[in-house]
Amino acid sequence: MFSGIVAAVGRIEHIEALADGVRLTVDTQGLDLDDVIVGDSIANSGVCLTVIARDGARVKFDVSRETLNCTVGLDQAGGEVNLEKALRMADRLGGHLVTGHVDGVGDVVKFEPVGESHELVIRAPAAIAGYIAKKGSITVNGVSLTVNRVEHRDFSINLIPHTVEVTNLKHLRPGSRVNLEIDLIARYVERMLAWRTEEEQAQRA
Repeated sequence: MFSGIVAAVGRIEHIEALADGVRLTVDTQGLDLDDVIVGDSIANSGVCLTVIARDGARVKFDVSRETLNCTVGLDQAGGEVNLEKALRMADRLGGHLVTGHVDGVGDVVKFEPVGESHELVIRAPAAIAGYIAKKGSITVNGVSLTVNRVEHRDFSINLIPHTVEVTNLKHLRPGSRVNLEIDLIARYVERMLAWRTEEEQAQRA
């Protein structure tokens, strides 16, 4: 489990092809790894990956073909990734509860400065658009953000200068693709409503 508060921006140094996926070597740069061991989880641009090896600031992760097929940003050597270590029970929850399981890939429609901040408009896949609500939480490339406006499949976010500076969101432009994870609460609300409908249908059968 994560909070969506990025601790460092790493760089994918090397990609090794595997039988059904790839092995990444990531230079974690400013991430504190003193308490990280093999088997721990680290989110890479919103994708929960398991540490399989570590050499100083360099960490290796195996990424399955299935994960590569439903995410972006993990298959390009030299690309930057937002990094966050898994939460501990005593940690402050600065963002919101994030699982590190990407629900879909969105398309950037607009990324423009507005005063000191930036407005980011993303078009969500139809399958998850209904889970995104005004003033609700959304994770974009592993960053916990608040939705300002929703119009059909498009939603708008205000990025403060600090967020732009310390994450890889600074590189976005119209046409960029981003990893999206919906609010965990929305998943359970949807399931509860679906279960109620299933039960009512079963009772009428």
